[in-house]
Amino acid sequence: MKKYAEMTRSELELERAEVQAKYDELKAKKLSLNMARGKPGKAQLDMTSEMMDILKSDSDYMCDGIDVRNYGNLEGLPSCRALFAELLGVKPENVFCGGTASLQMMYDTIAKCYTHGRVNSDKPWAKLDKVKWLCPAPGYDRHFAISQSFGMEMITVPMTSEGPDMDLVEELIRDGDVRGMWCVPKYSNPDGIVYSAETIRRIASMKPAAKDFLLMWDNAYCVHEFFGDYLPFPDILGECAKYGNEDMVFEFASTSKITFPGAGVSVFACSEHNMEYVKKLLTVQVISYDKVNQLRHVRYLRDKAGVLALMKRHAAILGPKFRCVLDWLDREIAPRGIAQWQKPNGGYFVSVNTMPGIAKETWRLCKEAGLTMTGAGATFPYGRDPKDSNMRVAPSLPPTEQLEQAMEVYCISMRLAALNKLLA
Repeated sequence: MKKYAEMTRSELELERAEVQAKYDELKAKKLSLNMARGKPGKAQLDMTSEMMDILKSDSDYMCDGIDVRNYGNLEGLPSCRALFAELLGVKPENVFCGGTASLQMMYDTIAKCYTHGRVNSDKPWAKLDKVKWLCPAPGYDRHFAISQSFGMEMITVPMTSEGPDMDLVEELIRDGDVRGMWCVPKYSNPDGIVYSAETIRRIASMKPAAKDFLLMWDNAYCVHEFFGDYLPFPDILGECAKYGNEDMVFEFASTSKITFPGAGVSVFACSEHNMEYVKKLLTVQVISYDKVNQLRHVRYLRDKAGVLALMKRHAAILGPKFRCVLDWLDREIAPRGIAQWQKPNGGYFVSVNTMPGIAKETWRLCKEAGLTMTGAGATFPYGRDPKDSNMRVAPSLPPTEQLEQAMEVYCISMRLAALNKLLA
C-alpha cells in the first residue's frame, strides 16, 4: 500500500472517490457516538457501585473517633488523608482531602493567589500588572481554561518524549512575570507521556525569578495503568524540598477514575507552610467537606494495595478499548502515512498528530458523520494548534461495539481530510 504522499494525482483521485463513498455510507447511518471526554464507561461504574452499600448501620459512621456525619475536620478524615499519603508517597499531614473534584481544588488554588497571594507573595496576583503562565502542550484543555479565565498570558511549552522542554522552561522562568506552570507528570493528558527522572529533577530544582512561582502538579493518572504493571513515581514534594523549593508545589489527585467521577474524593498535597496558610483561608470558605464519602472510600479501597488491585480490574476493561484504537490506527492510518500517535501504557487518551492542516477538518467530518470528539486545537492554549494537527482520542466511554464504529468514522474522516488537502 502506497503512502498518500507518494501517490500520483490520478491515484489520489481514485482513492478519494472510494473513501468519499465509504464516508457517505457511514454518514447515512445517522450514528450518535462519543469519544469527547475521558469518562469511565458503564462497566467501570457498575464495577465500583458496590462501594455505595458499604456503610449500613449507625456504628459504621464512626471512624478515627469521629462521627463523619457531623461538622469538623476541615482538612479531611485522618484515615482518608493517610490513604492518599500512601498513594502519593507523602506524609498524612501534607494531605488535604476535599470534595469530589480536583479541578475545583486547582481553580480555587489559583483563585486564592489572585485574591490573597501565596505564602511568599508581595501582593495578591490581582494587583500585579501581568501574570504569565507556562502551558506544556499538547495539554489538558481545562487547565488552560482556568488560566484563561483569570486573564493570564499563556505561554506554550512544547512537550518532548520526557516531559516539557526544560531548556525552554529554564529560560522562561527568568522572567519575573512568569508565575507558574501546569504539569501532568504521569501519563500526561493527552500524550500519555511519563516525565523522566531528569525532567522531574530539573523542575524540582528550578529557581524562578518570581519568588511566589506556583508549580501545579496534577497527578491525575498516578495509578492508572491499562497495559503492564504499576509504574512507581517520585514524591514531588520531597524532590522540591531537596532544593529548598518545598513551598513551590501543590500536588493534586482524586478518585475520579478510580471510583466515581461525580462522587469521588479529591486531594491536594503541599508543604506544612502552605497547608497552614491555605487552611486559614479555607476556614472562612467552608466548615468541612463530605466525610461520609471519604469514609466510604477508605472502607472500600483500604490502602494502596487495595487501590492497585481495583485498578487492575479497570485495566481489564480499558486495555482492550485502547488496543482497539491502536489497532485501527495501525491498520488504517499508518500505512497511508498521514498521522503519528503515542502508544501509552496508562492514562485515558491517545494523542494523534495528523499531517499538518487537517485536524479541524477531520473533526468537522467526524461531527457530520455522528461522532463527537474533543475539538481540534483544544489541547493548546487559546485553542490554537499552530500546526492544526493534534487530536485527542478518548476510548473509555463507548462500549466496544460503538468504539469500533467510532474508530471507523474517525479513520475514514481523517483519510478524506488528508486526500482533500493533498488534492487542493
